[in-house]
Amino acid sequence: MATTKKQSYTGFTKAEQDAMKEHAKDLKSNQDPAVAQAEKIAGMADADRAIAERLNELILEAAPELSPKLWYGMPGWALDGKLICFFQDAAKFKYRYATLGFSDKAQLDDGDLWPTSYALTQLTPALEKQIVALVKKAIG
Repeated sequence: MATTKKQSYTGFTKAEQDAMKEHAKDLKSNQDPAVAQAEKIAGMADADRAIAERLNELILEAAPELSPKLWYGMPGWALDGKLICFFQDAAKFKYRYATLGFSDKAQLDDGDLWPTSYALTQLTPALEKQIVALVKKAIG
């Protein structure tokens, strides 16, 4: 009789556990969210830091009603306290690229299928225009 090894659920990865701990810490923090976000961005690798800094400028210029916040240890931007979008640096979960993601509160619905995150390797003027349009659409 052949035996099969039962594969069991091993739980969250170390990176996921760390992100959850960061989120709990963020929720309890009395630190100004913009300062906390700036500190998080400052600790990123050079290429991702440059993207995150520029994204912060673009997003706050395009949608001044959004406010900076940290979301699971990632820079995010919220409307009335509800996360709309966030930046995930490549190192966060050991991905090969950074991403700009949108929460379910973002009004990007387009039929039955639409993207909720975008890989970013660099920002060009054309991509910046696309991002501004997405952010404006996301807040309605």
